Amino acid sequence: MPTGPLSYRDAGVDIDAGDSLVERIKPFAKRTMRPEVLGGIGGFGALFEISKKYREPVLVSGTDGVGTKLKLAFQLKRHDTVGIDLVAMSVNDILVQGAEPLFFLDYFACGKLDVDTAASVVQGIAKGCELAGCALIGGETAEMPGMYPAGEYDLAGFAVGAVEKSKIIDGSTIRPGDVVLGLASSGAHSNGYSLLRKIIERAQPDMSADFHGRPLADVLMAPTRIYVKPLLALMQALPVKGLAHITGGGLLDNVPRILAESLTATLHRSAWQRPPLFDWLQTEGRVAEEEMHRVFNCGIGMVVVVAPEHEAQATALLRAAGEVAWRIGHIEARTAGQAQTTVN
Repeated sequence: MPTGPLSYRDAGVDIDAGDSLVERIKPFAKRTMRPEVLGGIGGFGALFEISKKYREPVLVSGTDGVGTKLKLAFQLKRHDTVGIDLVAMSVNDILVQGAEPLFFLDYFACGKLDVDTAASVVQGIAKGCELAGCALIGGETAEMPGMYPAGEYDLAGFAVGAVEKSKIIDGSTIRPGDVVLGLASSGAHSNGYSLLRKIIERAQPDMSADFHGRPLADVLMAPTRIYVKPLLALMQALPVKGLAHITGGGLLDNVPRILAESLTATLHRSAWQRPPLFDWLQTEGRVAEEEMHRVFNCGIGMVVVVAPEHEAQATALLRAAGEVAWRIGHIEARTAGQAQTTVN
């Protein structure tokens, strides 16, 4: 057995590769900078000054990952868009409370660092931050031999935003008669992929085959839509009563999170266009309709609740900003035993 001196590289950790990655990602991160950022990538901590535009700033934080969509990314060798998913899951979450995302940090963990793969992932993270208008202010790359299978990695993201205390959106002003608008998703986003991959395993589709004008792989890996800029503009223009990010749990579990116990949302399946992906998943997996609405977003990535008198203006503003928006339902008084959200 060799008895000579050992190095960190002998143990499976390549410090030079880590340093190389930091240098590779600096230009991507630089494009996301905001004036409140003090310092740059590479310090022990990230510094961010809260803007003077806030009189009573409340910080809103969120954290999430990409889930088992990463397994599909490994299978397809697609690493350029999962970073957008990572940002989207956190910034969309803090957005629903009225917060403007300010900065984002990422955690990338692997068994052996592949600089090209990691740089591709982080470039996607930076792209997501640009779409959200927040700064990629720092992160951590952890190389841990033996912790992950070869070629695999895990991701976590952390977003911090701010909202004026008087403008926090918490659903407390939602009343019977209010209108529920739905914003189109870009696909399955980053939820339901454990079931989605099970369906793929059963169906054994050709990932390169045309699926309604695009390769199936592109449809399955389409990054989560980031709704930050259009919705921040909407909040400036009119009173938004409630917002729900449609993630794990679908419409049936996420919309109730913004409703008082006395209220229910009635949504109409015919009110929006469900993307072909979800019909294919339902058919191939023989998934019940209710299960579809509890697992997948089924074409609605964000829900917006406004007063009836603001429906037309809200819809026009959202569409002008590039969103596909529909009136998908309304709010009613809830009767005893009634579900808080139904899709009929």
